[in-house]
Amino acid sequence: MVPDGKEGIEKFQSPGKGRGLRACRRFAAGDLALSCPAYACVLTVGERGGHCEGCLSRREGLSKCGKCKKAFYCNVDCQRGDWSMHKLECSAMCAYGEKWSPSETVRLAARIIAKKQKTQLERTVSEKMMLVSELEAHLDKLGNEKKEMMEADIAALHHFYSKHLDFPDHDSLIHLFAQVNCNGFTIEDEQLSHLGSAVFPDVALINHSCCPNVIVTYRGIVAEVRAVKDISPGEEIFTSYIDLLYPTEDRIERLRDSYYFTCNCTECSTKAKDKAKMKIRKLSTPPKQEVIKDMLRYGRNAIEDFRKAKHTKNILLLLICELSLDKMGLVFDDTNVYILHMMYQAMGVCLFMEDWEGALSYGEKIVGPYRLHYPAYSLNVSSVYLKLGRLCLGLEKEVQGVKYLKKAMAIMEVVFGKDHPYHKERMTNSVQRL
Repeated sequence: MVPDGKEGIEKFQSPGKGRGLRACRRFAAGDLALSCPAYACVLTVGERGGHCEGCLSRREGLSKCGKCKKAFYCNVDCQRGDWSMHKLECSAMCAYGEKWSPSETVRLAARIIAKKQKTQLERTVSEKMMLVSELEAHLDKLGNEKKEMMEADIAALHHFYSKHLDFPDHDSLIHLFAQVNCNGFTIEDEQLSHLGSAVFPDVALINHSCCPNVIVTYRGIVAEVRAVKDISPGEEIFTSYIDLLYPTEDRIERLRDSYYFTCNCTECSTKAKDKAKMKIRKLSTPPKQEVIKDMLRYGRNAIEDFRKAKHTKNILLLLICELSLDKMGLVFDDTNVYILHMMYQAMGVCLFMEDWEGALSYGEKIVGPYRLHYPAYSLNVSSVYLKLGRLCLGLEKEVQGVKYLKKAMAIMEVVFGKDHPYHKERMTNSVQRL
């Protein structure tokens, strides 16, 4: 595999899409096409103590900040390197205590402001192809609800960060939050657990397709873009901005709402996978179209109800999943994506409740259809294999557990690279079990 692909890609004007990136040479699946350090990043509060605040590495025995006792670091170098950002929050966390509650978006915006004030007009290593100031904002497309949310974020920014930041004018803050909302990246680990948020200007140049040829993963605070298909010189590089599990109508709605464009990729134009994704259960009397439409509306509402209640993480949440699955199962096949969505949520609740057998049962029902619906090299698939592997090993089903882990690693070595700590860690664990 090629160690660094920066020289292998270039910025260009993509017909009908605006700015984009294209390959200057051939990339094979697994090749690194682009590596970009974060311009600014923030570790999510829930992962403090398990990950370094500075480099986001997952480690044991981290040292805590002597003042706030909230931030943890690998070593003195990481702590010193992060101080210009951590000082924005350190004294405020001490002063506000449990009332310190800026959103992750607000925390990230504060760091972007601080970074801009520190670097002034200097181009950073994260901006080799595009400056952070050049990120799209789509201000003309913002609805009233999003504008109100940004006003609330700006109020929180002033409330929690006024002692350490000189704020730009209000219009500039609106523009910044719009940029963050459109271009911020969610940093996740190999099991798709949320670790934090960041801005990677060069990576933000990559346009969307529901048939992506690259995937974005993370090595600490560095975004790595790897090919998941063979890419020829001159071919545009595409990633996916959204979860690809869902049918075309759902994907298009999500892209319009969050990114303000209509996707016209091959998958959206042909809707080739929609029939399999929306498979109807075989019944002696096939359900009428109106019944199917009603169940589709019910499925979407059930997903939204679960999202609103998700913070509870208890038996009631599992009951919501089970009731939804029972009702949708009257019409939808077990491979239908709305069934799969609720099964995945039920698996998560079982894991939280330490119902290992229940989680294993749901996971094994999910993983086969996932392989059908998702691209060949998908973290959604490998993350389920990882969970199944860990569950089987914990339940002393070692042979099956190792099989699941091997399937996960076959995907991970392409999307993360063989030298990534996540892949090496899982490889070591599997070898120890053999």
